[in-house]
Amino acid sequence: MAASNQSTRIRGSTSESEQAAREMRRSPTPAEAALWEALRSRRLDGLKFRCQHALGPFILDFCCPAHRLVVELDGAGHDEPEQAGRDEVRTEQLAAYGYRVLRFRNEEVFEDLDAILARIRAACAESESPPTPIVAVTESRSPQSWGAGGAVPGS
Repeated sequence: MAASNQSTRIRGSTSESEQAAREMRRSPTPAEAALWEALRSRRLDGLKFRCQHALGPFILDFCCPAHRLVVELDGAGHDEPEQAGRDEVRTEQLAAYGYRVLRFRNEEVFEDLDAILARIRAACAESESPPTPIVAVTESRSPQSWGAGGAVPGS
């Protein structure tokens, strides 16, 4: 990775956060389960989402890495001033790393799932295009054809 990109990359989810994310995937809230059913397996316009994704110090409810989009579902506990403040700081930190955060109330999932999905679609459409896929190594692009030291011709 180029040195200029390293400063904007979130690093280091811990084994503890990854384990916590696994446990959260095993026991989702009813709202998380309903939204995940609509997002999983590229069901929303072919977009790849991850559920309870550990990213740096955070566990994100849903994440579409290609569009750097985070979707969070909030229950009543997020109305408390202290929690609302933590949510705001978290959103600012994710934004500093180039992630956009959409927040929805749990009730919204059951009241108007289609509106939530439309907002997610719109957010992905507004983002930059997904990164270009890595070119597969073929005979004409094999490491052996790059010459001594593995340098790609013309680079």
